[in-house]
Amino acid sequence: MAGDDTHAVPDDDDARGVPNDLDAFVGEHLDRYAETQGVLPERLDEFGETYRSQGYLTRDQLYEIAYESSTRSAYHVEKNPEARCREVTENARAVDGDFSAIHLITGLAGFKAPTASCVAAALDGDRHAVVDTRVWASLERLGYLDGRKESFDAGDYVAMIGPIREIAAETGHRAVDVGYALFAYDAHVREGTLH
Repeated sequence: MAGDDTHAVPDDDDARGVPNDLDAFVGEHLDRYAETQGVLPERLDEFGETYRSQGYLTRDQLYEIAYESSTRSAYHVEKNPEARCREVTENARAVDGDFSAIHLITGLAGFKAPTASCVAAALDGDRHAVVDTRVWASLERLGYLDGRKESFDAGDYVAMIGPIREIAAETGHRAVDVGYALFAYDAHVREGTLH
């Protein structure tokens, strides 16, 4: 309507702003992911193979994951006793709930929810994704979440992984790949700085 403040929805989006062809959307932005500074999918896959075969992760392996995710805060991982790293990551595999798994991993020094999501996504990329500010912003931009966030806890992970799994189910992509696509989408469309 003329004169009102509502935004017109493009023909290729639904009323929430979600692209009608989510598969094409995910594919396009997944292709863009290599141009970003995000976690390298190949490295995450390597960590996952190790995690599944050992049944746990060592402090050194957790440090490598944290370094991939956030080079600035990875050094905090070294504060964790080796036995605790093994115990937490072994227990995280046995926990059913998303909140509990992420909350458990965030009990380790150097692991806030985004870095913890790397551990979960490495273990099971079909069910989990790497999440952060960019992924939240993309989900908010697409109408799945409300408001912007800059810090995250286990509850926020649960809020993000629900829509990510919806998109994965609808498109046939793995949850981890949907997360990468959402990250790349924000990197592509964001104006200005991240924070």
